[in-house]
Amino acid sequence: YRHRGWNGGAAADDVLRALGELQERFGPLPVVLVGHSMGGRAALHAAAHPAVHGVLALAPWLPAAEPAVHLRGQRLVVLHGDADRITGADDSVNFVLRARTAGAHAGMVMITGAEHAMLRRLTTWHRLATEIVADLLRDHPAKDGTVAEATAPGAPAFLRI
Repeated sequence: YRHRGWNGGAAADDVLRALGELQERFGPLPVVLVGHSMGGRAALHAAAHPAVHGVLALAPWLPAAEPAVHLRGQRLVVLHGDADRITGADDSVNFVLRARTAGAHAGMVMITGAEHAMLRRLTTWHRLATEIVADLLRDHPAKDGTVAEATAPGAPAFLRI
């Protein structure tokens, strides 16, 4: 990032700039954005970019007024630990619900006992992140698995693992 901190969205601007440079250099490529904490917020802000096939936000920082209307039609999954004391899991739940209302295919997985640093239940974080990114890259989402279960119409606010 060119700047530290949110600074009115400068981190998201950096993501958009990087996506533009990627397209300019390599042409159209499917991209899944993965970000942790503020990086998750930046990835979600940049989700409407045409190259983005989906977003995986890990313990994202999502203040109550975080916009979600730009996510219509986008696929996104939030992973959050229920023992996180840095960013609020409740804020993530509320964001996912707002994203669904805006027309996003959004879901959330709550990891029991996991904290912000993602060190507790490390193999669970890694397994889920790998599965989710692989599915988000598909042109046709899998009919089963974590993404399908978390983002299905009528799915609960979050799955607990």
